[in-house]
Amino acid sequence: MTEPGDVPPDVLDRLRPICLGLPESYEEPAWVGTRWRIRKRTFAHVLTVDPARQPAHARAAAVDTPACLLIFRSPPDEIAGLVASGHPFYKPDWGPTVLGMVVDDDTAWDEVTELLTESYCLLAPKRLAALVDGPGPPPG
Repeated sequence: MTEPGDVPPDVLDRLRPICLGLPESYEEPAWVGTRWRIRKRTFAHVLTVDPARQPAHARAAAVDTPACLLIFRSPPDEIAGLVASGHPFYKPDWGPTVLGMVVDDDTAWDEVTELLTESYCLLAPKRLAALVDGPGPPPG
């Protein structure tokens, strides 16, 4: 079984301030990898998969070498557009609002911030979601 340390430390270093900056969120080890939760709901989960050991995850993400995957929630209408755009997005079969993405050297961290904030707001109590600022206008 994969341990939380199998997620590259630089990926965890990028995700922690995004996830832990949201009201009442917390981090914990997941059955594999690391997850961030609001109350008892997981809004972000990161893990490294090895196609030889976790073929279902690897097939869903269309990877044939070990890869870091980020799974989160998104509205179904947005999922369709993101999946249609192709890599790094993919649709796991874990429910209508679950979306995944491959995290690699080309990851757009501003987009990850927006996606994880939205994931949090979908699962957080309305009172807490209301405390979160929506994405602002692009800089410049």
